[in-house]
Amino acid sequence: MSERHAGAPGQVKEVTSLANPLIKDIKALALKKFRDQQNAFMAEGLKLVIDALDLGWSIRTLVFAKAGRGNAAVEKVAARTVAAGGTVLEVSEKVLVAITRRDNPQMVVGVFSQKILPLKDIRAQDGDVWVALDRVRDPGNLGTVIRTVDAVGAKGVILVGETTDPFSVETVRATMGSIFAVPVAKATPETFLAWRKSFPGLVAGTHLKGAVDYRSVDFSKGPVLLMMGNEQQGLPDSLAESCDRLLRIPQAGRADSLNLAVATGIMLFEIRRGALKLAPEDAKP
Repeated sequence: MSERHAGAPGQVKEVTSLANPLIKDIKALALKKFRDQQNAFMAEGLKLVIDALDLGWSIRTLVFAKAGRGNAAVEKVAARTVAAGGTVLEVSEKVLVAITRRDNPQMVVGVFSQKILPLKDIRAQDGDVWVALDRVRDPGNLGTVIRTVDAVGAKGVILVGETTDPFSVETVRATMGSIFAVPVAKATPETFLAWRKSFPGLVAGTHLKGAVDYRSVDFSKGPVLLMMGNEQQGLPDSLAESCDRLLRIPQAGRADSLNLAVATGIMLFEIRRGALKLAPEDAKP
């Protein structure tokens, strides 16, 4: 670290021991119990940390490898962390491997405060698209859905019932940084169904019993709420019955169903078709 950063007393520490209490607390974030207790989570990678800070997320701790000392981008992020009241830890590669549980860890890890959007604060407007996921179990699926929601410009994700944790290390990795750009709300099935009654647009769900080809629906008017079911069981009757339309994605092969994240991606790109345009090529000299 440069002297200007090290001049903040108590804010910048060099750590080489796995027994250090700060390192133990960060390692504990691998478990949901401790993430919930600390209301915190971990994100790996310099770009992700920079994006999170740019988007206004609260950083508690920045961990970086000794190899990052003197790196201008790392130094700048360290300075931003200190300015935000966070702690900066310069650690050995052994410590970084233990924290990330990877043999080839990223150079930078950030610990951030969690953010959950209250369901009551969602005010859907024309053109908005929200995705409701019922009891999603797989962190890779959830992370991929969050990344896809970001990619198509949809507004956010609502987790219904007992779902995998959006702030688990596996989910955050699968979002590729989109966890910081996509609002996530949580609700019990009962709370969600009560909220759904006031949703001002089309509520559509995919279902094996769906009689309507998803490509035949006009999604251009008003907001859209897309409901997607659990990986094993699909939408339960209570949620399916609350949909305005039950849709189906036609298939020709032997597989009787699609992966949840793939199906959600297909639906989202169709719903957002009119809003997604390729940018014209830069004018050539």
